[in-house]
Amino acid sequence: MKFIQLNALLLLSFFTVSCQSSTKKEEKPAQVTAKTTFEKPQQDLSKYETAYFASGCFWCVEAVFESVKGVKEAESGYAGGSEKNPTYQEVGGGKTSHAESVKVYYDPKEVSFETLVRVFFGSHDPTQYNRQGPDVGPQYRSIAFYKNNKEKEIIERYIKQLEKKEIFTKPIVTQVEPFEKFWIAEEYHQDYEKRNPNNPYVRNVSIPRLRKFQKKYPELLKEEAH
Repeated sequence: MKFIQLNALLLLSFFTVSCQSSTKKEEKPAQVTAKTTFEKPQQDLSKYETAYFASGCFWCVEAVFESVKGVKEAESGYAGGSEKNPTYQEVGGGKTSHAESVKVYYDPKEVSFETLVRVFFGSHDPTQYNRQGPDVGPQYRSIAFYKNNKEKEIIERYIKQLEKKEIFTKPIVTQVEPFEKFWIAEEYHQDYEKRNPNNPYVRNVSIPRLRKFQKKYPELLKEEAH
């Protein structure tokens, strides 16, 4: 009986771990960041195209896109809302209309916007309304942002293809919205998965999600991601 109760408690603790609960309000970047040798290099990203997506905790989404060939960098931040200068505590606490999002810098000669849309839909469940896995709330909703009509057409066409092929058993609830403003998140959120490999959320949610995507689309990965 005790063994069964212990397993139940462990299972409950796993499912209650979320992106927001993995950090504390009083924590500072130096405390949140694990002791690793990782250092983010300075680079000029001005020559790259950009794309914006939201599909749950940005730690997970950033790691997924950074593993794709042709993607130079991905930054975590906030988009889709109207509030200026949002903070992690405000967005994660559901106090704004923003969603945790990523800004993807990519080389269109190596990877197309169409492929990035494929990565987006192939790395999360677009049928989950206002949530993704253990993260619940509109701040974790699924959004594909477009900067022009061509990108909008690409997104909408891909959604129709998924629906026609009945890839998902439930309706796709991804929002297709015009891009307006991206607010970059606090520094300690950038490359969070790489910096904090022992974080419970990273171990139990982020890394499994990344590996699931990589196993599904090996042809899209950078060599070092294999």
